[in-house]
Amino acid sequence: MTDLAGALGAAVAAAFDACGLGPEFGRVSVSDRPDLADFQCNGALAAAKAARRNPREIAAAVAERLASEPLLAAVEIAGPGFINLKVSADALADRANAIAADPRAGAERVAAPRRVMVDYGGPNVAKELHVGHLRSSIIGEALKRIYRFRGDEVVGDAHFGDWGFQMGLLIIAASDEDPRWRAIAEETLPATHEGQAQADAALADLRLEVLERLYPMAAARAKEDQDYRDRARRATAGLQAGRPGYLRLWRHFTSVTRVALERDFHTLGIDFDLWKGESDVQPLIEPMVEDLRQKGLLEPDQGAMIVRVARQGDKRELPPLLVVSSEGSAMYGTTDVATILDRRAFNPDLVLYCVDQRQADHFEQVFRAALMAGYVAEGVLEHVGFGTMNGTDGKPFKTRAGGVLKLRDLIDMVMEKARERLHEAGLGADLPAEAFEETARKVAVAALKFADLQNFRGTSYIFDLDRFSSFEGKTGPYLLYQAVRIKSLLRKAAEEGAGVGEILVGEPAERDLALLLDGFDHAAFEAYDKKAPNFIAEHAYRLAQTFSRFYAACPVLAAPDAATRGSRLALAAATLRQLEAALGLLGIETPERM
Repeated sequence: MTDLAGALGAAVAAAFDACGLGPEFGRVSVSDRPDLADFQCNGALAAAKAARRNPREIAAAVAERLASEPLLAAVEIAGPGFINLKVSADALADRANAIAADPRAGAERVAAPRRVMVDYGGPNVAKELHVGHLRSSIIGEALKRIYRFRGDEVVGDAHFGDWGFQMGLLIIAASDEDPRWRAIAEETLPATHEGQAQADAALADLRLEVLERLYPMAAARAKEDQDYRDRARRATAGLQAGRPGYLRLWRHFTSVTRVALERDFHTLGIDFDLWKGESDVQPLIEPMVEDLRQKGLLEPDQGAMIVRVARQGDKRELPPLLVVSSEGSAMYGTTDVATILDRRAFNPDLVLYCVDQRQADHFEQVFRAALMAGYVAEGVLEHVGFGTMNGTDGKPFKTRAGGVLKLRDLIDMVMEKARERLHEAGLGADLPAEAFEETARKVAVAALKFADLQNFRGTSYIFDLDRFSSFEGKTGPYLLYQAVRIKSLLRKAAEEGAGVGEILVGEPAERDLALLLDGFDHAAFEAYDKKAPNFIAEHAYRLAQTFSRFYAACPVLAAPDAATRGSRLALAAATLRQLEAALGLLGIETPERM
């Protein structure tokens, strides 16, 4: 199903071709001046330069060729040679009816689907999620959904931080904290049913809140105490060597952490296909390091082993990738290269790393090392960076005391504000308590996600809870309200025995709404091509605004006749389907009622 810009582009390209000029000059885009035209073509200026002719003369010749084009109601020349195009009412109605009948709400699939992996989330063992995880999770989930919607085969990986020195720190911190946990680590409990029961009881007391207390304490001590740091390194080596007691503690650490992580992610409508962690690639590291050595890429440097990734012509110096530390342990980058090897089993055409822009140099090092080793082809790996979520003071979002805010606490804050906003607006009062809470959750998630995704991911933004939770303005709750209003309209129509009919486009507000519906395919393409969900967010907001103006200007249930009523109900239904599709791509659910 071709959108209007594509159909018009083909017609204008044919007109340029018929005038003896290249069809490439016939590109059509949405008009910069919607008060003057629906679409425009600026190709006459480029064609005039190539042919050394007057651009207005070329534009006039092309316009003459388009005079009988059934898609168009008018063609006008403006300025030095801009071609302004106004779509005919019949063409616009045909397109609107096609969108209304399309399960995909007017958006096409890609011509050549790919296998794509999205690496996002990045949660760590022994830590609850904090606001620093929010953007990677929200943006990564949206990209996963957008790529799937366009037709790609997509897998989302949480890339769990469950290995390395931090695990050694936790093992010795737990061992020092409680003799029962030390007995598990050192395997001194009897290998009997009673010993097993004792271990189970001890582990039941090793909850996430305990791990969250132990880890920062151990990390701080390791910075000051060389002996403690050495113990942690030995524990890390023992874990990586497969010491049973250490492995048992480690499995418990990962298990209790994942329960909390899945709870918070699920609340936000974020779900992963894979929960692979750094531990999954441990068996690959030793042979990979040997392979890098055999290929002449690994070289010694002050007791460590590195891969030099700098290239001639780099605008700034890129440090080498540290592969093996001076103590003989594999590093963070080493694990990331091994993960690239592990992902070859999926045979991806593209792997997107949705991680903070501040990690750009790290990923450039890792990607270059993988390319040099022949582990991946050029263009497969891409870092999709993003800015920070800041508080109203313009600094990264923190608690009032200046600490890192847990994501669960932020969710609770936004939930409370959502309840407050619903009460203020007189919404949801008739809902049962459980349904009200679910509606409040959807409003809260919409507030959080839309606040983020309406911005281009590369920029930082200020999170203002009061503003983003409002049911007015450019907010997620406003979009939900508009969707619920359309649902209410359609329910009332059904109660009155009124149904959708064929879409007819006559009134200006009907034209505007039909043109906006046509723009969904382009918005989906831009979001996909630029890896930028803000194109979808912007389309959803403009669609909701345009519907609101249509609803005010064009009576629906009180339309003058049955045909007009059926047409306007069909426009409303098409708008709802497309609005819910767009919000779904952003990971936002709409309630049935408010």
